[in-house]
Amino acid sequence: MTPAGAASGPPRSLLPEQDGLRPSSVVEHAGLTVGLSRAGAAWRLVASAAGPGPFQGFEGEITRDADGGARLVGPTSARNAEAVRAALPWLTPRPIGLHTSAGFGDRLGLATPGHVRALRATAPGIAPVFAQQSMREMTRTGRGPRDVIDAATWGALAGGWRGPVGADADHLKTIADVERCAAAGYSLFTIDPGEHVDGTADVADAPALRDRLAHLPWSALEDDERALRARYLARPVEIDGGRVGFDEAALARAAVKYGRAVAHVTAMYRRLASLRPAGSFELEVSVDETDTPTSAAEHVYVASELRRLGVQWVSLAPRFVGRFEKGVDYIGPLDAFRAELAVHAAIARALGPYKLSLHSGSDKFSLYPAFAEATRGLAHLKTAGTSYLEALRTVGLVAPALLLEIYAFARERYPEDRASYHVSASLDAAPAPHQLEAADAPGLLDQFDAREILHVTFGSVLTARDAAGQLRFAGRLRAELEREPEAYAACLARHFSRHLAPFAAVVV
Repeated sequence: MTPAGAASGPPRSLLPEQDGLRPSSVVEHAGLTVGLSRAGAAWRLVASAAGPGPFQGFEGEITRDADGGARLVGPTSARNAEAVRAALPWLTPRPIGLHTSAGFGDRLGLATPGHVRALRATAPGIAPVFAQQSMREMTRTGRGPRDVIDAATWGALAGGWRGPVGADADHLKTIADVERCAAAGYSLFTIDPGEHVDGTADVADAPALRDRLAHLPWSALEDDERALRARYLARPVEIDGGRVGFDEAALARAAVKYGRAVAHVTAMYRRLASLRPAGSFELEVSVDETDTPTSAAEHVYVASELRRLGVQWVSLAPRFVGRFEKGVDYIGPLDAFRAELAVHAAIARALGPYKLSLHSGSDKFSLYPAFAEATRGLAHLKTAGTSYLEALRTVGLVAPALLLEIYAFARERYPEDRASYHVSASLDAAPAPHQLEAADAPGLLDQFDAREILHVTFGSVLTARDAAGQLRFAGRLRAELEREPEAYAACLARHFSRHLAPFAAVVV
């Protein structure tokens, strides 16, 4: 995955022995050498060239040497991140297609070097989406769409990544979300129509279903009831080893449950297609954040209707059976999950092919082997808060008093912050702060209830302010991680290697 022109080692103008230079970051491409150098607690960009210096678009101080070469030292700013992506084109997010892929959420903007290390050690063939953040997470962390991409650019450079990357604008719910992220340069757009899914269709009786079916937005769906029935009632869909068919009740239930969601995804996709040229983006459709599982017939309905309306997508996230809580392993019947997954994977091959996406995929270790096998590598693994939890683990190792302080605050926030997540942690079951000593701090990340409490309160922790208006935790948390980057990268590499290893054998 090394692009043409990437040097195997740093050129003479940027030797690793130079004070503060990070050797893994140094790369030469098209006559320009780029790297990162430490200046106190902050990183700075260093670039050099043998000639006058192709520094167009960069900002910083330029000096020239006696041999006619030029050197630039500048900040890790938004402008320089954009210039680095232009100079090192593999760092510009691009569509990944049907390759086995993984998304790495990074709420602090410091995790990508550890993600790179895990990929190199365990699954270098998996296509990475280093920049991944939902609008909800951006709001809670005080970041914008461009901030997320820029942090991933610097992290990939620091870690020495030399392959293509994607960037996922995750769980977009509105046209305005799409417009903001399209302008920021994302390559993958995950559309979340969950607010338009009618989960009560699963328990509605026949008269209620008929009434709701009649009131679907048929104009937006470019359809009517007669045409809908003609498409589905006579022709079952053939899949590996079987078929998926519809009767009147199953069709009405699928259309009532997902019809408005299909119309919403179509509108979002068409707006996106008007903003970005064909081939410069790809779509994921997510119906996982709903209360009830997606049946085989409902999956067929969603995929068939999106295709009829001209929507093109690369991956789809159904709502699987069981509970996918944040930051902990799968809760539910594994045999039922495997059986359901096999059908969904067969549908994705028959109606696509497209990838199945495993959302809330962090720490679902019991599912990964089955997911990799059933999808035959047509899989996208999406993680988010687990990198933040590994940041807290790192802090627990290097500054345990800070983690204990964060934990006590998180317990206070948990009753309110849990409202928008599917979690079952109990304050009563979690360790009480007054019972904890410094040596106990790292172990909080291994206790089910404490782990979920810390996970869902990240926004409150990162934005909390004291009486003087100063951030209570965010600055100190970042400072500890920036002071101990090796410790954080090691925690991430160990943790993500467990995520990625089951997929390494089925990479496509």
